This record gives sequence, C-alpha cells and structure tokens, in this order.
Amino acid sequence: MHDEFLCHVTAYGICGGRRVGVPLGTYRAPTLALALWWMRDRACWIAERLDPHPDDPLFPPNSLAPVADTVPDVPGVLRDWCSDDGRQQEAAEELAAGRLVRVAVSDDTTEYELLAESVDALRMQRFVSALSTPAA
Repeated sequence: MHDEFLCHVTAYGICGGRRVGVPLGTYRAPTLALALWWMRDRACWIAERLDPHPDDPLFPPNSLAPVADTVPDVPGVLRDWCSDDGRQQEAAEELAAGRLVRVAVSDDTTEYELLAESVDALRMQRFVSALSTPAA
C-alpha cells in the first residue's frame, strides 16, 4: 500500500504560439482518501469558477449568460467525475497500485489536468533509473 500521494492541478493554454501550463495547486496527501478528496475538491472548484450558479449574490443580475450547446461542457464533465462512485473507486485502485491517475478535460482554449501519484512509486522509479544508469 502506498502511503503518500502528490497531487497537482494545472491549466494549459496557448500563449504566444506556445503551450503554457499554469499551476492551480499542489497537495502532498498523507493518505489515499485525502488525495481523492483533494482531487474532487479541486475539480469542483474549477467547475464552480467556470460555471457559477446564476443566483449567486456575487454576480450582478444578468451578468452571466448561457453558452451554446456546441461548447464543450468542462464543468459538467468535472462534476460528473466527482459524483461517479465507480470512477472514484477506479482512481483509488490505480493509486493504491502505485499508478498515476490523470483526469484531463478541455474546451476550445484550455485543458484542465488533475494528477495524483504515489510518492513511493516516484521514489522507486528514481531508484531503478539510478541503478540502470551506467557509471563512467
């Protein structure tokens, strides 16, 4: 069983003709449950900022407008991932097995990526890489 997990959230877009990543948060989770909680929390955080509730008092009346049905529904995909018990269980199993979990969703301008990986698995990869590097 893996004990610690590194979690990252990044938004990627094009700036000056180049793909640029903007970190939106990092968390070193001491347990599997906290790693999954943090990923769900960040996914909901992104969804709420992309698609706030129209009755939210922070927004003046009529300041929000619906988008066309052809626009990719990033907030909906993120909310669906958060509420899908099967996908959460699958992510938990992957992390527990030491594999990277990546959730990525994009619209016309931006890709949002949530990553989680075992700290132990990262250490083992570095160790194996060091063993296989020939000494001069």
